[in-house]
Amino acid sequence: MSSNNAPMREVARRVFATEFNDATFTFKESDDERAPLYSLLPTGEQANRVFIVGTLTETEDVGEESEYWRGRVVDPTGTFFVYAGQYQPEAASALRDLDAPTYVAIVGKPRTYETDDGTVNVSVRPESITEVSEATRDRWVVETAERTLDRIEAFDEEGNEYAARAREEYGENLAPYRDAVVQALEGIEGEGDADAVTSEPTA
Repeated sequence: MSSNNAPMREVARRVFATEFNDATFTFKESDDERAPLYSLLPTGEQANRVFIVGTLTETEDVGEESEYWRGRVVDPTGTFFVYAGQYQPEAASALRDLDAPTYVAIVGKPRTYETDDGTVNVSVRPESITEVSEATRDRWVVETAERTLDRIEAFDEEGNEYAARAREEYGENLAPYRDAVVQALEGIEGEGDADAVTSEPTA
């Protein structure tokens, strides 16, 4: 038997950039200092970790005293910003070494940062960054579209506590996320069959 006392890692949610960047509200399920921090997706799901795939279009070391890498990752609906420094050495190394543009798969945690003018910016703190094929990107788009539509369909179900909270925080206009699904699927249409098996650690 394993003596590993590490807690079970949260499922990494598939989410398009359009919705991810709107997920500005964060919360904990308990007052415990070590309780996980969740980002609330506007379609009514909590996310402690996310799984994204897109085109790494740009990398830059924005650190002042030590390396702190920023990456721009584009999916068919928008842009994710990814930041990795000394506490994410493998991810930082990947951002340093990868040549843009290239397709990447990223598992990481949502982060929010409030600017001086009150704007909340959302980014990803990556646990892993892996170079992948176009077929893997396409498969992620299809599966993320399915998951997004599942969340939209369940939004009005009785007892959906995260949807109820999302309605309070963001309102109930889910049209932009339905439109994002259409936009994403149209973006890969005609690019061939995407049968690649992704390597993300999610169900």
